[in-house]
Amino acid sequence: MNSPVINTNEMPTAVVTGSARGIGFEIARTLCENGYRVMLSDINEAGLETAKKELTDAGMNVAACVADVSKAEDAEKLTNATIDAFGRIDVLVNNAGITRDGLIMRMDEAAWDLVLKINLKGAFLMSKAVVRPMLKQKQGAIVNISSVIGLMGNAGQANYAASKAGLIGFTKSFAKEFGRKGIRANAIAPGFISSDMTAVLPDKVKEQMLAQIPMNTFGNPRDVANAVVFLASDKASYITGQVLTVDGGMVMS
Repeated sequence: MNSPVINTNEMPTAVVTGSARGIGFEIARTLCENGYRVMLSDINEAGLETAKKELTDAGMNVAACVADVSKAEDAEKLTNATIDAFGRIDVLVNNAGITRDGLIMRMDEAAWDLVLKINLKGAFLMSKAVVRPMLKQKQGAIVNISSVIGLMGNAGQANYAASKAGLIGFTKSFAKEFGRKGIRANAIAPGFISSDMTAVLPDKVKEQMLAQIPMNTFGNPRDVANAVVFLASDKASYITGQVLTVDGGMVMS
């Protein structure tokens, strides 16, 4: 999938992993609406092409690169493709993630390893890859998409909870290492967000989920995307190493 060189250097550039659909796609679209050029990335090539076409047809400034963030060579490839297309990287959104749910006694090593590999190792590899151009620019922002499950745990999701809790620890460590260099890192912990998955849940299950939310409503992908735009922007220039929950009040510390 080739991306053209774009010479509008006055616009900031963001990389959004896992952006072929869902929350990642909405993050990419919202960043575009707020003046960013966006490099879309996903392992799903067909979905990525569809996402790119939809945003391009809407007049948005995007390119796309197929990448598996759990592989160091793909993280480097994505970083280099972004520099080639746009000349710089101002924001990285580590959104790519998967679930492989199961109770601990029934969970095999493959399910554990795969979730940690993509959700946590992928964020490490991407952050490591983009930090070099950010250091040259003496500025940058990383936003890691964690989850309230990483804050409170959940039966049947030990692997997912561990990966998202690990991502919070990684965010704080990254913030301490690179704060003096002008590079910020924050995490967002979404709660129950409306999606294809929640749409097919039985009404009784939805009622049980809503009972845990003080605002008595599910969030939507735009709620998460708006939080990303804020943390990526100069309006959050003195915020780093923090976790912003977007959950309708479900988890309060």
